Amino acid sequence: MPAQTLAARVDSLEQRVTRLEELPARVDALTLQVSQLRDEMRSECSAVRDEIRAGDERVMEQARVLHEDVVSRLALIQEGAKARRNTRSRDRKG
Repeated sequence: MPAQTLAARVDSLEQRVTRLEELPARVDALTLQVSQLRDEMRSECSAVRDEIRAGDERVMEQARVLHEDVVSRLALIQEGAKARRNTRSRDRKG
């Protein structure tokens, strides 16, 4: 490989230094983007948690309604069973 001239080496070094000088600004821009991304993600995650919480509340309310319905139906079934037993026992006595 032929040796580079002094002028070519200086040119190469100047280009490298120029690129290195651009790095702090690029890192600052990247830092800002990461910070914005974190803020957006935090906000979105919070919104998702709120939606999940609201969904959980709706599901629990539906579960309560269904539970009350089942309890009332069981009570009706028990009343009907007691009435049938009373009717049978009267029929046997009479």
